[in-house]
Amino acid sequence: MSFSISARTPEGITLSQSAARRLAALSQAEGKALMLRVAVEGGGCSGFQYLMDLVENAEADDLKIELEGQTALVDAVSVPFLKDSVIDFVDELAGAQFVIKNPNASSSCGCGVSFSI
Repeated sequence: MSFSISARTPEGITLSQSAARRLAALSQAEGKALMLRVAVEGGGCSGFQYLMDLVENAEADDLKIELEGQTALVDAVSVPFLKDSVIDFVDELAGAQFVIKNPNASSSCGCGVSFSI
């Protein structure tokens, strides 16, 4: 049996160990430190959509979520939409990807990229 502990921000947003390990692997492969930027914007088939990108630098107002030396960034506008969410990485038969486990979403599309509140 193993337990996983993730640092929780005051907003309740966490980065999973799986996501931290994937970020570390991506950084090593690129030869430079990368961070995962997560944002929410209007659009998608359910009203809001997640945007994710690998970046080298944080913006001044970014919320930093750190675990095991790895960092995810969330811009100030997106933080309320992601309250108590987990930024995770899944590697399944259908594919490997970063995903957001968002308890605020009342519904989401089949691909998990868009959601409604």
